[in-house]
Amino acid sequence: MNTNRLILHLGSNMGDRFANLSKGIEGLELEFGKPALQSKIYETKAWGNTDQAKFLNMAVLFNCNQAPNAILEKLKNLEIKVGRKSRAHWQERELDIDIIFYENNIINTPMLIVPHALMHERNFVLRPLDEICPQFIHPVFKKNISELLEMCSDKLEVNVWKAN
Repeated sequence: MNTNRLILHLGSNMGDRFANLSKGIEGLELEFGKPALQSKIYETKAWGNTDQAKFLNMAVLFNCNQAPNAILEKLKNLEIKVGRKSRAHWQERELDIDIIFYENNIINTPMLIVPHALMHERNFVLRPLDEICPQFIHPVFKKNISELLEMCSDKLEVNVWKAN
C-alpha cells in the first residue's frame, strides 16, 4: 500500500501548552507511528482573534496510508482526549491539530479541506513547515513552502520557544 506524507500543524495556548503539545505528539505516535520529521516549537501571538494568550506551534510529518476522513476523526478525538473544549471560531485552545497537507491530494468537502485553506496566510504555520519540508510543493499554488513563506504578508513575529 502506498504511503502519503501527512503534514500536520499543532497549536496550544491554554493550560500547560508544552504538555498539551507533548500529549498530542504521543497520541499521534500511537495512531501513525514515529514522526518522520518534527519541527522545533515556536511561540506566537494569537492570529485572527488576538485578545488571548500566546500559542505554542509546531509541525510534524508522518508517513501514513490511512484515509483522510479517518485521520481527521482520530485528530478530533485526540484533541478532546488532551482536553479541548468546544468554543467559538479562533478562540483559545488546549490543543488544535490541523491537516495541512496529505501528500499532493486536494480535498474539498464540508468536513475537510486539504491543503489547509489559510495555511499560506499564516506565518506561524509556514515557519515550522519551512523547517521540516521547505521544498514541499503546495498542490494548488505550485509554490514550495519557502516561497510561500517569503510571499506571506503576515508578519506576525514567530520565535523559537524557550521554556522559562
